[in-house]
Amino acid sequence: MLKEADGYLSGQEICGRLNVSRTAVWKVIRQLEAEGYRIEAVRNRGYRLEKGTDLLNRAELESSIRTKWAGKTLLYFDETDSTNTEAKKAAEAGAPHGTLAVADFQSMGKGRRGRSWASPHGAGVWMSLVQRPQLHPSCASMLTLVAALAVSDGIRSACGLETRIKWPNDVVAGGRKVCGILTEMSTELECINYVVTGIGVNVNNEAFPEEIAQVATSLRMETGGSVSRSRLIGAILEAYERYYARFMEYRDMTELLEEYNGRLANYQNEVRVLAPGGEYTGTALGIDKAGELLVKTGDGRTERVISGEVSVRGIYGYV
Repeated sequence: MLKEADGYLSGQEICGRLNVSRTAVWKVIRQLEAEGYRIEAVRNRGYRLEKGTDLLNRAELESSIRTKWAGKTLLYFDETDSTNTEAKKAAEAGAPHGTLAVADFQSMGKGRRGRSWASPHGAGVWMSLVQRPQLHPSCASMLTLVAALAVSDGIRSACGLETRIKWPNDVVAGGRKVCGILTEMSTELECINYVVTGIGVNVNNEAFPEEIAQVATSLRMETGGSVSRSRLIGAILEAYERYYARFMEYRDMTELLEEYNGRLANYQNEVRVLAPGGEYTGTALGIDKAGELLVKTGDGRTERVISGEVSVRGIYGYV
């Protein structure tokens, strides 16, 4: 009620709507303040929830997630090793499509190729979504691209910041990484048991360790203000449902091709492809409907770069 109120909410109105006493309302206000919410109380006007409060807990998330299926089954952890690990455990135990694992802190956050992901308390969005799509396993990597579009939309909705996508799994702002995405799956013959898409967004970080300070940024550093993580999660999930539906129409990037290439940070730029068989340079032409990056080399060939096999970097830096 406080979140939805436009201005002050009178104690009398709260009492009437909930059929409780003023004393009961006062006790709950004190409880909310103890949890970290900043609530202004003014005589004869009522209570007002101050903007800029960024708390992450089950109740906050449940009030921010307004989707059909994504996040409707919610697993929340104050602290865990990795939300991808929690999501996979839940999936193995039969968790339904759309189950979401969220943590305030990860002690062993996962990045691509076995790298670790810094996940400090109170600073970011660390979440993993369980999906059970009717897809061939070879198509699962495209869900990373779907997630990147959803994160870009969610960030714009939550704080007005425009971002770009660095193929295949990073979202960037101001030329630096603000989000990483890691997709893992369990398969059986030609069938997917489940896919887990892990999303890590640097939200209210004010600084980064020296070794990543040149390539990492946060929404706070880019916008100058605090961003509500629960609101961001809700916005990302709403966007993900939309893009996922369009993706599943053809089970490839046909419906999303133009939109994805329009946000591609590498588009028409020179890139360096670090492949197992050696590295080469070329011009990024965008993705095809299979989600592969098309790179035109100096001798006129067009190479199709498959996600997961290589790393793509800008010639003069990260992007």
